[in-house]
Amino acid sequence: MRVITGTARGRRLLEPADMSIRPTTDMVKEAIFSIVQFDVPGRRVLDLFAGTGQLGIEALSRGAGECVFVDQSAAAAALVRKNLELCKMTAPVIRADALKFLESCGKFDLVFVDPPYRAGLYDKILQSVFGFDIINIGGIMIVESMADEPMPPASAPYELGRTYRYGKIALTTYRRQSP
Repeated sequence: MRVITGTARGRRLLEPADMSIRPTTDMVKEAIFSIVQFDVPGRRVLDLFAGTGQLGIEALSRGAGECVFVDQSAAAAALVRKNLELCKMTAPVIRADALKFLESCGKFDLVFVDPPYRAGLYDKILQSVFGFDIINIGGIMIVESMADEPMPPASAPYELGRTYRYGKIALTTYRRQSP
């Protein structure tokens, strides 16, 4: 696991000691940043279910203005802090339940959502994102899931975008439109 480009390019990130944290593969991470390459510089980013922190760290390395990392796991939060330190970056790492965090988190321009697969969280998380309206106008959310798991529809002013498939993994985009 490494940072692909930017200020921390080539840095190797620490990986989880066990399989309780499932890092995004480099191929899928490259695909994510191909999708959002023009939506990163100067933006406020949320790495929800941060795990190792690699998506948010990649965004910071590519010029994001700020990234907030959220994970309920103490081990994941500690791993994100260590990876930020390795990359000589500072950012808030919040150990919290994702649904509770979304209730009062403010607005973001780019949101990465990568919950544990098959945990039944997609509907709840997306309804919270839409209901609390946490994404700025023109912002984008990328949701990583198993390719065979259907993603919920968007509710206005959000719009369901494309779904990209990479083997058993799917990336689904949602955009925040003007009301």
